[in-house]
Amino acid sequence: MVQYLGTVRVTSSLPSFRRQIDVRSSPPFSLSRNGFFSSSLSRKGLSSSSLSRYGLSSSSVSRNEFSSFALPRIGFSPFKRILQACLQSNASRNADANLHADQSEIIFMGTGTSEGIPRLSCLTNPSNKCPVCSKAVEPGNKNRRLNTSLLIRYHGPSGRRNILIDVGKYVTESSAVTALCFSTIVLFDGFLHLGINQNETEESLGFMHELERDGVCHYVTCCISVRLRTIDAVIITHSHADAIGGLDDLRDWTNNVQPYIPIYVAERDFEVMKKTHYYLVDTSVVTPGAAVSELQFNIIHKEPFIVNDLKFTPLPVWHGRDYCSLGFRFGNICYISDVSEIPEETYPLLKDCELLIMDALRPDRSSSTHFGLPRALEEVRKIQPRRTLFTGMMHLMDHDNVNEYLAKLMETEGLDVQLSYDGLCVPVTL
Repeated sequence: MVQYLGTVRVTSSLPSFRRQIDVRSSPPFSLSRNGFFSSSLSRKGLSSSSLSRYGLSSSSVSRNEFSSFALPRIGFSPFKRILQACLQSNASRNADANLHADQSEIIFMGTGTSEGIPRLSCLTNPSNKCPVCSKAVEPGNKNRRLNTSLLIRYHGPSGRRNILIDVGKYVTESSAVTALCFSTIVLFDGFLHLGINQNETEESLGFMHELERDGVCHYVTCCISVRLRTIDAVIITHSHADAIGGLDDLRDWTNNVQPYIPIYVAERDFEVMKKTHYYLVDTSVVTPGAAVSELQFNIIHKEPFIVNDLKFTPLPVWHGRDYCSLGFRFGNICYISDVSEIPEETYPLLKDCELLIMDALRPDRSSSTHFGLPRALEEVRKIQPRRTLFTGMMHLMDHDNVNEYLAKLMETEGLDVQLSYDGLCVPVTL
């Protein structure tokens, strides 16, 4: 049962939003449903000389053949590499391209730790190059990770609903189009990046200016997952900053798209919010004329509760000594993002789990607050889900390398386990 703490305000259902990004008035790029680029460069009249210089041909542009084009090795600057990533086909990642109108899906809005990946401390370290963070600066690289969060796009009796689990510090970045950045520094009329020599910088700027002359783009933008027009509910796992740090940013939705957002939270975590986000809990203290998030707080108890016609069962787990975090079961999917120990009384709630999404911080060992990969695999063997996707990975977890190791477990033990990644979309039955 959920205790309601706000005022009921009725609003008509908002129309579904077709995700598209405009770079100029006539957009050179559009986003597919999961937020990745498809190209429409042919409409912009890019010159043949520019195309050939960067490994493209006018025929490939007209046919949208960007799945395997190669840029020349000589002078292969980071900017060109990133542009290539933006242009390449994401068909393999566009899991919902053929999604039926009544098909539900889950989208991983973030799969990283509190500081996110890449770490600024790694990118600015002149003496030690972090291999994972170095890869993560490139759009499309699966090592790029924001705060752990999951979007449930549920198609129920009342239509499609967007239910978010957790709103971390990067909620607007994971839910909207963001500017392409190098080493986390963003300039909307150009770019600045660290650790690149002067010649490469000048060459990249020259490449940018050539694109601009050809009418391709004024600046390049990218999206890691999905443009989220409406949020029908937010469910909170715990009250750490990487789970609730984005509550204030929900004001963009409640000021401009919808009148309020229901928040479902445990009593203990709501007490924390009364201190950390007191002005969102008690809006009477807000300065007149100031606009803050309009949130409707609902208390989660031990019993299952209903959100937009979908049943959620709380899964209490320990997230460090004496700190309780919640996982959630919806349908036959179990989501446990922050865990160091699973109480015995929680295991029966995990029975017959089809898809387990679980915490796996690092490859070698557990920490005091999170499962490491060895412990997470022990739990998978005990719970025996049909499929497992790990989340909450730090920068020691190289996506491709760890997944190569995990793939061998299918051969040796029959375990279907893999790392998730930001933007991963999985069609589900709920």
